[in-house]
Amino acid sequence: MAEVQYSGVRESRPGRINDLGTTGKEVEENFKKGCLKRADRSFAQGLQCQQINSMAALMSLEDSVFISHSPQGCVGCSIMAVDMYRVGQAHRGIKNIKNPKIIVTNIDQKSVVFGGEQKLRDSVKKAVEQYNPKLAFIYASCASGIIGDDIDAIASDLQQEYPDTIMVPIHCEGFKSKICASGFDAAFLSINKYILKKEKVPKEKGLVNLFAPTTVSFADQKEMERMLSKIGIRVNYIPFYSSLEKIKKIPAAEASTSICKVFADEFMKSLWEDYEIPYSHTVMPIGIRNTDKWYRGIAKVLGKEKEVEEIIAMEHKRIEPLVAEIRERLQGKRVFICGGTGRSFAAAALIDDFGMELVGLETPTYDDDAQADMEYLNGIHKNFVVDIANMQPFEQANLVNRLKPDAFIGVPEWAAKLGIPTTHVLDGKRPTMGYDGLLYLGNKIADQLQNPGFNVKLAKHVRLPYKDSWYEENAFKYIEGGA
Repeated sequence: MAEVQYSGVRESRPGRINDLGTTGKEVEENFKKGCLKRADRSFAQGLQCQQINSMAALMSLEDSVFISHSPQGCVGCSIMAVDMYRVGQAHRGIKNIKNPKIIVTNIDQKSVVFGGEQKLRDSVKKAVEQYNPKLAFIYASCASGIIGDDIDAIASDLQQEYPDTIMVPIHCEGFKSKICASGFDAAFLSINKYILKKEKVPKEKGLVNLFAPTTVSFADQKEMERMLSKIGIRVNYIPFYSSLEKIKKIPAAEASTSICKVFADEFMKSLWEDYEIPYSHTVMPIGIRNTDKWYRGIAKVLGKEKEVEEIIAMEHKRIEPLVAEIRERLQGKRVFICGGTGRSFAAAALIDDFGMELVGLETPTYDDDAQADMEYLNGIHKNFVVDIANMQPFEQANLVNRLKPDAFIGVPEWAAKLGIPTTHVLDGKRPTMGYDGLLYLGNKIADQLQNPGFNVKLAKHVRLPYKDSWYEENAFKYIEGGA
């Protein structure tokens, strides 16, 4: 048992940095020296809120309702998770596509002045009576947190009134953390407290918890399950497309691992402390090197090192000739990468498989895990820009326009409008992970470079909302402190 329970705020752990503009070499050296300090921006264009991550993490759970105690705008970004949920159902062969059951209390000016607790109480009661769910997740927001509405007390009261529905309040107020991954932690902390309750259950031989966020495609799920089945593992795939029954099975697992490096890392530590479940925390399995490392990590926890080496050798024999063909199409191409902390570093390692050159990397957070990845990247790429930024597209547009990469890998909306060939790495609809995902992603990048017509035409007809003078400025001029 941990002496001090984790608060759910990632800044509470030492050495986690946000808001920084530098180079790969400089950030590695300064982090080693302990010279990096938390910075801030005198201007910020946007910020991903942790409430959205708390909602997206759970929104595909069966027999659940999701009550956001917030203004309507707070759930706007959940549209991506809704889309992934609908697409995922289609990929899984479900004919009658459903939407998640999302209820917003719509906190307004009157609620802020007089309190919104009655609104929340009424909303939860209506949701439970209409849908009869097994789980009711109640999300806090900046507004409800500021006015002090007690979502815990309301959940406790209503739990007595509706004993067949588990009430799960989640404290994901956006102002609590600038590191949006804290939203994942808030959701998992509540699952542990209100569903698992630190109760021990019998272990199931060969069962492993595989934690996956909403942006993992069904093809990637099948690839991960294929790989793990080869070493005799049954997968408890959670929380995406999961259920209350699967969540309750978490403590029965022999081990845990996560597809996304930052999605469940803190939760897996809690599972070790509360249920003695060992875990593997390595990298996101994108590219040969990272897939090998991820595979070896969970195999080591289970004592299957010999078996996994035999499988890795066979997989390499199968895919390396195909990777060589893709490398001929991509050798020497310059790339800018943007993504979440796990995905961006994984993609940066991936491009080495194809002989590409990294010129820029944008990621929301820097910490000990990122430092290990940065040391690896600096060993294979000569010089590249690093932008530690949580959704600051004005910086990205400046850097991409200045560096003029041959390709952009990441969330493509902004770079595409500059005419740069783009490939989405945050793709919940297509393969990107494991040995098979590597081949699909490589061919996808090469095809985009070969046929960039859409992006070229888009740049001629669409203009980004920045003055020409901004592109002549230092991209990091609004970052204050940090080194």
